[in-house]
Amino acid sequence: MSQLASTERAKRPEFRNINAFKDLTTYRLPFAGLVSILHRISGAIMFFLMPLIIWMFDTSISSEVSFEKFKAAFNVGMLGLPGAVWKLATLALIWAFLHHFIAGLRHLWMDTSHEAVNLKFGKSSAIFTLAVSIGLTLILGAKLFGFY
Repeated sequence: MSQLASTERAKRPEFRNINAFKDLTTYRLPFAGLVSILHRISGAIMFFLMPLIIWMFDTSISSEVSFEKFKAAFNVGMLGLPGAVWKLATLALIWAFLHHFIAGLRHLWMDTSHEAVNLKFGKSSAIFTLAVSIGLTLILGAKLFGFY
């Protein structure tokens, strides 16, 4: 009887490791997972661009001469790199800050209101985070590149 009972049982699901070359190309990452990964990437960008942040802050407030040097770095260039490269680095920093800040607020909200956390809220808040961070980055990027 024990053999009969064991053969009638439903087969348990088999879990296996994924193949990075075959499975990752077909895997559909949910928005919440994308926001989580981008939250980590944005933190790393801010960490590695910290010397640029410190230089921009120090140069912009030290004196009028240093502020002109600061503006020239974005208009003409500096250290052999054109001004557009410095503007792109600053745009990456703007996106990193905005995304990290908004995703951080999302995580704080989820931590403080456990009963409100469900799949629907996770997806909608992730889409909101992506939309707002990218939208504000586009607006500030347009200002940085002189479109208005």
